[in-house]
Amino acid sequence: MSIAHADSRAVAVNRFIASAALMVFLLASADLIFACTYWHQLYAVPWSRLVQNIAAGLLGKRSFAGGAPTVVLGALLQYFMMSIMVGAYYAISTRMHVLRERPWQYGLLYGVVLFVVMNFIVLPLSAAPKGPVVPSWIVGSVVVHLIIGVSIAHGARWAVRRD
Repeated sequence: MSIAHADSRAVAVNRFIASAALMVFLLASADLIFACTYWHQLYAVPWSRLVQNIAAGLLGKRSFAGGAPTVVLGALLQYFMMSIMVGAYYAISTRMHVLRERPWQYGLLYGVVLFVVMNFIVLPLSAAPKGPVVPSWIVGSVVVHLIIGVSIAHGARWAVRRD
């Protein structure tokens, strides 16, 4: 392997990692902003309580009595979960190039998969207290998951693009 080839491979790997990290940061932040804004505007839920609700997935109701440490835990869990979502698509897209070739189609499908996994597997298995069913939240959450899926797919496509 030539030095030029090794350098171009290193640049490609760095671009891939940087793209994934940027997607994690942007999407996890946007998702948190959406959720905090929604619940605060409609039900006056403080942002800190919403983030503690994420930590409640691990700690249950005691998360709400944990103060700042459980807010931090909830934020870390938010970014960790988004890392898994982004990392899974990016990793699979290195083997299944069609995922990068058709980002709208497969991104929307991935968004549906993310919504189903989060709402019908992760949340029911978590220790978080069960909340009320709010139809507008379900619709908004589906839309946000679709946007997340498409964004991840476009990010994966950009990450391997050759300039």
